[in-house]
Amino acid sequence: MPTMPDPRLPQATAHSIHAQAPCRVDLAGGTLDLWPLYLFHEGAVTVNVAISVMTSCRITPVAGSSITLKSADTAVEHTYGDFDELLSSRDHRHALAAHLVREFAPRPGAAGMPPVGMAGWKGGFVMETHSESPAGAGISGSSALMVSTTAALAQFTGRKLDREQIRELAQNVEAQLIRVPTGCQDYYPALYGGVSAIHLTPGGIRREALPVPPAEIHDRFVLGYTGAPRQSGINNWEVFKAHINGDRRVFRNFEEIAQIARAMRAALIAHDWKNVARLLKEEWKLRRSNAPGITTPLIDQMVAKTARAGARAAKVCGAGGGGCVIFLVEPDARERVAEVITDLGARVLPFRVDRKGLTITKPQ
Repeated sequence: MPTMPDPRLPQATAHSIHAQAPCRVDLAGGTLDLWPLYLFHEGAVTVNVAISVMTSCRITPVAGSSITLKSADTAVEHTYGDFDELLSSRDHRHALAAHLVREFAPRPGAAGMPPVGMAGWKGGFVMETHSESPAGAGISGSSALMVSTTAALAQFTGRKLDREQIRELAQNVEAQLIRVPTGCQDYYPALYGGVSAIHLTPGGIRREALPVPPAEIHDRFVLGYTGAPRQSGINNWEVFKAHINGDRRVFRNFEEIAQIARAMRAALIAHDWKNVARLLKEEWKLRRSNAPGITTPLIDQMVAKTARAGARAAKVCGAGGGGCVIFLVEPDARERVAEVITDLGARVLPFRVDRKGLTITKPQ
């Protein structure tokens, strides 16, 4: 049956702004993208793939001054009488949207400069967000949603932001929300799409597009969701603290993870899938030893049983502790591996490589 429109919300109109951004699967080098960890590992790089699990934000102007923030996937909604009420509120049911809206408030510029912020904001609006990613899946659903929402707000308010400025603002606000450091790698697939190597250097962050045919990624990877959401910030924070506190074992692990990520980049460029499988196994072995709770009994069972069905390697997406697991398979083993995942009570998330990254549909 078709979904009935919500009578409380305006329908998309010619005046609506709509932004979309994809989630990602990380293949190697995760957690190194937390500042300043990558500064301690020369040649640090992370490798990831933008996938067709999408996040979106739609903003529609309405008459009056009310502001409605609605999350379609979590069924959370909050209406404020006006912007002043949003600013003064301490109860934000849709915290991600509320915190980003606050960042676009009109405010004085530097001395001699004009005000910055809501240059194009006139009257009230409805902001509706949606994420196709399951909660806590480890495929950067929240970061991708931060990107799509930031981009939609910038377009709505007339604030000029390039992609790197969108990344910086989205990353900083997400850190405020989860109250621990956030890495940068999750925002680049959302912004650019494709297969990427994110180079992390003292001189700055640089994204490199890797020439890997999207069909090869689709044929060789299966994504399973355990159904057990986790908080990536907590796992990353424990590893972060251990590294900064001088845990020599964690430091050595990350030295090896950095080497694996560099080799993964080269293997993907060469389409050397045998080496990709070896590196994926090595990365997961090292990562699961960084801190307790990164793996779970179900994840261990999935990895072991899919190997007998034809999976060549597997690793948890994101910080671990639940969420998604990515499996590298031979093309003729895809169906067998998917059946094992389903039989264990997990769910296969179909995907293809998203080639576009962030897209914005402007008012007509």
